[in-house]
Amino acid sequence: MDSALALLAALAATAFSIDLWLDYRRRPRPHIAAYGTGMTMFAIATWAFYVGITLGWTGPIYRSFYLFGAILNIPFLALGSMFVVVGRRSGHAMAIALGAFAAISTTLTATVPFANPLPESGVPHDVFASGFGPRLFAIIGGAMGATILIILALVSVFRFWRTNRRIVWGNLLIVGGTFAAASGGTGLALGESSAFALSLLAAVTLIWAGYRLASGGRRTARVTSENAVTSQPPM
Repeated sequence: MDSALALLAALAATAFSIDLWLDYRRRPRPHIAAYGTGMTMFAIATWAFYVGITLGWTGPIYRSFYLFGAILNIPFLALGSMFVVVGRRSGHAMAIALGAFAAISTTLTATVPFANPLPESGVPHDVFASGFGPRLFAIIGGAMGATILIILALVSVFRFWRTNRRIVWGNLLIVGGTFAAASGGTGLALGESSAFALSLLAAVTLIWAGYRLASGGRRTARVTSENAVTSQPPM
């Protein structure tokens, strides 16, 4: 059951990543690049999780799972929302800060020794020691990333409540997906592999559906605005 849920989550995350990068190829925009990067990290982490619980954990597999799943993916998804909701200037400033955060957390996750051995099966937890290390950066990245995602999604909800309900419902689905990912982190801390695998699948499904719904709403609004401009008589 755990392996099946993990495999479904990995396949869904991979499909979503491909969908995002195809969008970026058709029309390059910074928020799509950020979303694509974050979801690609989500996919890598989910595949690492699937391999770990199916074939057994190794140091590189666990470090990849932890770095891309517990530390970096949510902040990069939040960066995409920063570009969309607040603007490019704020997005570029966040990208610089996130680059420094990613460099430090990658170095620590790749080099800090394990405080506890990896288990033979199930989901590892408390492998890294507390203090200045990967666990601290996972707390910072998860808390800050989820907070930014939820706040900016709610800003979009209030901004478009009267004018575009597709964007509203899309952002609410993204909030739901973010909460699902956060609940999975709690299950991971308790070593509950079934709950964690299910949370991964729920998170990617809700965020993907929300992104598609909100993107469709923004596309409709843009086309309507362009048609209104072109239909105005010349002065």
